[in-house]
Amino acid sequence: MSRIVLLHATPVAMAPIHTAFSEVWPEAETVNLLDDGLSLDRAKESTLSEGMIDRFVRLGRYGYEMQAQGILVTCSAFGPAIDQLAQTLPIAVHKPNEAMFMEAVAQGKNIGMLATFGPAVETMTEEFNDYVAQHGSPAKLTTLLVADAIDLLKKGDAESHNRLVAARARELKHCDVIMLAHFSTSRAAASVRQLVDIPVLTAPHAAVKRMKASVLATKG
Repeated sequence: MSRIVLLHATPVAMAPIHTAFSEVWPEAETVNLLDDGLSLDRAKESTLSEGMIDRFVRLGRYGYEMQAQGILVTCSAFGPAIDQLAQTLPIAVHKPNEAMFMEAVAQGKNIGMLATFGPAVETMTEEFNDYVAQHGSPAKLTTLLVADAIDLLKKGDAESHNRLVAARARELKHCDVIMLAHFSTSRAAASVRQLVDIPVLTAPHAAVKRMKASVLATKG
């Protein structure tokens, strides 16, 4: 059995990734590490500080010490910290959105993204631009931030969260594909798909498929 440690910076990311594992890779053993103070403190910083990076890396190294065979981060606001963690560990360490970016770029050049956590937008945009540059893709990203949606979700009002996200999706109907930026945003997928006729991608399922392929490849 493969042990995958999930690093969470907010509780609202947990249910979507558990659902994805149950549907894509139920044989995996998942272990949760949650520091919800990470997202609270990240929201206070305009850019990711060295102190926050060090704190994140320490959490990831603790996950590795739990005999993890892979680490999957479920919050999209810590890109540089994930890069640093990956450089220090001999196992697969994956960002939450890499696999979704791959799927989106494979489907078109005009990519839309609906985000709900403002501090993640800059790092995600940088990661997307780095990805398309490395692969010689002409794809361009248009991002809309859905204000207040994640606060409603944290209060338990998933229905209003989904409604707000879906309402903004109409503004991206000219795109080839829409990405729902965060694991927590994937809850709105069905609502968004009711309002647009283009593919709508979510991060959790794509991330689990990629992690499964990475870990099983190392086992031969």
